[in-house]
Amino acid sequence: MDGAHAGKDLHAIRPWRRIDRRKSRRIMVGSVPVGDGAPISVQSMTNTPTADAAATIDQIRRLEEAGADIVRVSCPDEDSTAAFAKIVRAAKVPLVADIHFHYRRGVEAAVAGAACLRINPGNIGNAQRVREVVQAAKDHGCSMRIGVNAGSLENDLLEKYGEPCPDAMVESALRHAAILEEHDFRDYKISVKASDPFLAVAAYQQLAEATDAPLHLGVTEAGALRTGTVKSSIGIGALLWAGIGDTIRVSLAADPVEEVKVGHDILKSLGLRTRGVTIIACPSCARQGFDVIKTVEILEERLAHIAEPISLSIIGCVVNGPGEALMTDLGFTGGGKGAGMVYVAGRQDHKQDNEGMVDHIVALVEARAKEIRGA
Repeated sequence: MDGAHAGKDLHAIRPWRRIDRRKSRRIMVGSVPVGDGAPISVQSMTNTPTADAAATIDQIRRLEEAGADIVRVSCPDEDSTAAFAKIVRAAKVPLVADIHFHYRRGVEAAVAGAACLRINPGNIGNAQRVREVVQAAKDHGCSMRIGVNAGSLENDLLEKYGEPCPDAMVESALRHAAILEEHDFRDYKISVKASDPFLAVAAYQQLAEATDAPLHLGVTEAGALRTGTVKSSIGIGALLWAGIGDTIRVSLAADPVEEVKVGHDILKSLGLRTRGVTIIACPSCARQGFDVIKTVEILEERLAHIAEPISLSIIGCVVNGPGEALMTDLGFTGGGKGAGMVYVAGRQDHKQDNEGMVDHIVALVEARAKEIRGA
């Protein structure tokens, strides 16, 4: 929350920032609530061989430190589900077992302690096999995610619609949901992902009108770090801004930790969650009193360990600096003669020379984080 308005209702102060979230029913993914107004959770997925429990646990630990609320782990074979039990015991966050084709893997993962099973009921076999997976989920307290992907739609739907389209994706999702509900199972969420953000957004919009199930958002196979971040921000951001979405995963061909960082940044930009330090910085120009770009780069690295919500403005000169600082917890505005002004809670507090600025700001942020933890 902005420093100058801490403790106040931003919807009342700035009604144009209001996001009215879609009503959905709530399910639990382990200890994490999803839907019915619960905080939008950020997910990622491991890319280590699951059978290598040590490597997978190490990656999950890094994802946890970055702020992942839920982590998905692929379970393609029996060795993976055997290792999954050990991985579950080591994880601090709920784990989703990613299941395709082999219904036994779903049963084994539920027994091993999965908090959720990611499945397509239509590709794990006949009605009896679906019944066994659902019963295992019931017996072991698992929820499920129905995962529809534009790249793997059923053949009959492709023949009916001619190509992947919102109607086909939603029909697939509702078909799978009906299978679960026939077995008296409603603890499920749904995703309808596509690599094309236009297609993904349209499918989610249509699905949001057709069900009260919580929705897992994503633009699948979005690409490398920069391009994937842009595509995901457009697709996921548009849906969240419209109030659609209960949990998100940013799919990047990059270190999964980056997925978590981008996910939190999307939520922070929309005021939906406020984990970590939000740095407001100018692009810099000839008026700058210090090297803004380099300073922000260093601060992002040195403040990455802060989980408490703190806003920080780093502005190169006095054109916009004082105004931006009014709205942040802490701020630094460049001035002349090798020094600038430090702002605390929107007010001028003291001057600070440029040379020691970074260390000083880090100390101020860490002190503020300690205050928040104490409160």
